[in-house]
Formats: sequence, structure tokens, C-alpha cells
Amino acid sequence: MGAQIHSVPAVVSADPCEVAVRAACAELRPYVLGYSGFRSGHGRPIAHLLLPLAYPTVVVDFSSRSGLVLGGRREATSRGETTWGHGVSIGLTPLGTAALLGVPMGELGDGAVPVDALLGPVATEVPGRLAAEPGWGQRFDLVERMLIGLRRRRTATPDRAVLTAWQRLHRPDRPDVASLAAELNVTRRRLERGFRQHLGLSPATVARIARFQRVVDRLSGGAGPSQAAADSGFADHPHLARETRAMAGLTPTELARFVSTPPVVVANVQDGRGR
Repeated sequence: MGAQIHSVPAVVSADPCEVAVRAACAELRPYVLGYSGFRSGHGRPIAHLLLPLAYPTVVVDFSSRSGLVLGGRREATSRGETTWGHGVSIGLTPLGTAALLGVPMGELGDGAVPVDALLGPVATEVPGRLAAEPGWGQRFDLVERMLIGLRRRRTATPDRAVLTAWQRLHRPDRPDVASLAAELNVTRRRLERGFRQHLGLSPATVARIARFQRVVDRLSGGAGPSQAAADSGFADHPHLARETRAMAGLTPTELARFVSTPPVVVANVQDGRGR
């Protein structure tokens, strides 16, 4: 699954945020989609618009108490706790949510849950420990050590059909839900029930969010709305406009403005030595 954008500044800014990125190690790959270090354009906490996303994200601002776990959501929102400026974000798979945080993705809802509410008081040490590290490579190393420790202390029973279907629905060539259920040798009703139980989202909603994120990716890369619509599986520009209105309360042009200042990648850290 390609990189997705979980949030953008709530006020369009010409100052790009800086990011450092890293893929998860082999041991954590079934649980973690990747890591991103971030710093706002002026270094201060700013409010964000959370975009539709079909997986949870952990956001640890270095000045926060313990960070936040943002649940998957079918619509964009700027309500609740959406302010951060310098820290680390972690994308979790549905299996990772259960195995690392101890709760199914569906129980998180679409709001924000403090990390220490799930992991206890020890989580309040994390922001300070991450901030004290000298560079992004060392911060990502620390995050991985913590996550590996959580994984080895917890167990989760995956629903293989749900996990496989969730992955397939993020692909541009995704099948329809009925075909996917037949391919996985389960009934459509069984698949939909598993999605609602484990993810809190239906298969059709996951596919819809994935298509929205493909549009966001194309718009952030400079494509116009019509081209982004064609590249992302929409019938035409009006079809895209209906979806962006329904899912983000924005026209395609307005959405493009929000994502038109992509972050500056200051480090792509794969070996723990990047700064």
C-alpha cells in the first residue's frame, strides 16, 4: 500500500512542513505501515484537518502528554484534538492496532484516544524520550524497540479474510466486494460482518476511502482535478466533486489547495543512521 496523507494544516499555508520517513522493519511489517517524523513549517503546533483514512495513526508530539491514537474515519474532520507541530507519527494496520495497542481498530471509533489511556502511564515517558534523541534515525530506532516490546508481550487473533481483503481494497485494481469474498472463499455477508467487527468500517467504505486517498496523492503531486479523477477511478469530474464534498466538505479545487504544499522530505531513514 502506498503512502497516504492522514492530515493537512487546517489553514492553507505556503510554509511546507518537514518530514523524515522510514519503513517498518521486517518483524513489524504485518503491524506497522511506516513512520514519519514531522515538524511544522514554523516549528510551532498547528491545528490540522484530518483526512479520510482506513487505518489508525499514532501521533506523538514531543510536547504532548503521551500522544494520540487517531482512529480510521470515513469523513474529514477538524474537531477534537488535532493540534501538533513536532513529533512522530506511526501508521498501524488493523492487525497492528490489536496486537500493539490491545484493542480492535473498530473500538477506537473515528476520534482521538490518548496513548496512555491504552498503554498506561509508561506512555507518558515516550514524548520526552523521543525528543531527547539526536536525530530521526535514533528516534525511529527507539520507536521500533518500543513496538517490538509491545508485540512480544501481546497476542492478537487475526481474521485472515478481513486482513487480506483490507489490503486488496487499497489497490487501484481492487475487485468488487462480492468478487473479493468469493476469491477468499467466504460469503459477502461474512466479510462485511468481519469488517464491522474488527475495523468499524464496511468493505465498501474502505474502498471509497482508498480511492479518495489516491486522488489526494495525485492532487498533491500537481495533477489537476480532472486528471486526478481519471487516474483514480472516478467516472468524471462531477463524480469526483460529489465525493470530495461528501467526504471532506470541499470541492476538488479546494482540496487541491489544502494538499498543494507537500511536505519537504528531509530524510529517508532506512538503516537507523539518518539524522
